[in-house]
Amino acid sequence: MSDNGALSPPELSKALAAIGEAKASLPMGRMFLLGLLAGVYIGFGSHLATTVSTGGVAYFGLTKFLAGSVFSVGLMLIVVAGAELFTGNNLMTVSLCSRRILFWGMLRNWGVVYLGNLLGSIFLALLVARGSGLLVGQVGGTAIQIAAAKTSSVPCGDVSHNVAFFLRGIGCNWLVCLAVMMAVASKDVTGKLLACFFPIMAFVSMGFEHCVANMYFIPAGIFAKSFAEARIASGLSPGDLAALNWGAMWTQNLVSVTLGNIVGGGVFAGMVYFYVYVRGTEVCKRG
Repeated sequence: MSDNGALSPPELSKALAAIGEAKASLPMGRMFLLGLLAGVYIGFGSHLATTVSTGGVAYFGLTKFLAGSVFSVGLMLIVVAGAELFTGNNLMTVSLCSRRILFWGMLRNWGVVYLGNLLGSIFLALLVARGSGLLVGQVGGTAIQIAAAKTSSVPCGDVSHNVAFFLRGIGCNWLVCLAVMMAVASKDVTGKLLACFFPIMAFVSMGFEHCVANMYFIPAGIFAKSFAEARIASGLSPGDLAALNWGAMWTQNLVSVTLGNIVGGGVFAGMVYFYVYVRGTEVCKRG
């Protein structure tokens, strides 16, 4: 343990192996419910980011910084209050490589938690759009703009939209998992909150893509399309509005972003730290 009371990188990496083992053994009902909660918590941060991105901020970079700063509340709620987030659980590759869990046990957790995150996010989007009416006006227009940008099929520079979003997914979850790792290393709530804030602010400000956040952003934009004021505020053409739909959510975003998130968190964060600090230690099970 370091002088400030936090776990050192080797201690942290070994702790991740035990944490992943515990996650794999969670009862399915509890796993699903905690997944629902995480989807709602990320949705809270996503709606807050949508709100602060609406009107009044003159500079693109400042808007992104403010959106990223408030979006971090979602991971703070998950880390401190407790919930199961698919992207954070990609760190279970440490447990897999340590032979603490089976591959199918990891996939079971990822599948159940992913479904819970999806339903929780859509539930909050429905609550915000249909129940509270918070997406009727300008905020709804911003929600539509965000969702349309995430589902557009327009190429991003020299690569296709899907390739670009796959790569953005890698960068995103590399940072998200580093945030989770630092939060695990910290021994007090203040340290955990700071660990969540900076990497999450960074990934949003830089324009990377998070699959669970998009499980809120895109449905919120789809729901907001039903309000005439929101459609007008978005400034999008009827064709662009029609292209924003449930099919595009998967084919133009979630599939590519989810795969990128798995690589960023599971490989570049989890497997790298396993190789550096855990491989060949007493943490790994033999056989």
